[in-house]
Order: sequence, then C-alpha cells, then structure tokens
Amino acid sequence: MKFKVEKSDAEWRAELDAESYRVTRGCGTETPFTGKYYHHKEDGIYRCIACGKALFDARAKYESGSGWPSYFEPYDQDAVVEITDTSHGMARTEVRCGDCGAHLGHVFNDGPAPTGLRYCINSVALDFEARDSATQG
Repeated sequence: MKFKVEKSDAEWRAELDAESYRVTRGCGTETPFTGKYYHHKEDGIYRCIACGKALFDARAKYESGSGWPSYFEPYDQDAVVEITDTSHGMARTEVRCGDCGAHLGHVFNDGPAPTGLRYCINSVALDFEARDSATQG
C-alpha cells in the first residue's frame, strides 16, 4: 500500500520517540491502562503522532474499559485505513493512519451506537489538539 507521507526508517526514528516508533512503525502495543489519552476528557482532535493527520474527534471517544483510548468512528472516511491482521494466531482488523501508514491499533465490532465499532488506539500513536485551536484536516 502506498501512502502520501513516506519516509525512511532513519527519518522515522529521528522524528519519533522510542515508544512511538516501536508502536507506529513496528506494529507494537502500549501497556493497557497506561496511555496518556486513556482517561483524557478534553474536547478536540486526536492527530497522528507521526504526520499530524486528524484521526479521531473527541466527540467520538468513549470509555470501553479495554485499557486503550476508544472511539466509535474515525475523524472522516480518509483518516484511517483498515488492514486484515492475522498475526498472533488471530484474525483482527488493524488500523493505520491514512496518510503515513502509522500503526494505530485495531478496530472491533463490539462498540456503541451509532456505528457498533470500537477503534482501540494506542495513546503513543496520537497527539491531541484542543478544539479551540484545532483546525480542519
């Protein structure tokens, strides 16, 4: 899959802290219940830590009890891409940034209305912009 933002591994390593690199470029997972956005309640936009793309609106965030920030829908139809993930002996749907391909987490079909989806996302894959300063896109 080709993404709009492409960088070398060395460039990603230079731009991201070690944990964000491990998760977003190495398809890792942060320890549950430890992420800085797990209990975060501010109104705004959650953006990709790697490229800044708007990924999730705080209005779609909810408490899932899963240990990771959860959203019932992405910011818009181009925010994320979903890829079949058969690693670890399971069939899941991986969620990646629509612009740079950063691994964000997974999406499950056990979320609330109106979508029934639970986008289970690693905090270290996100940056947050408060609504009063957030811009579209």
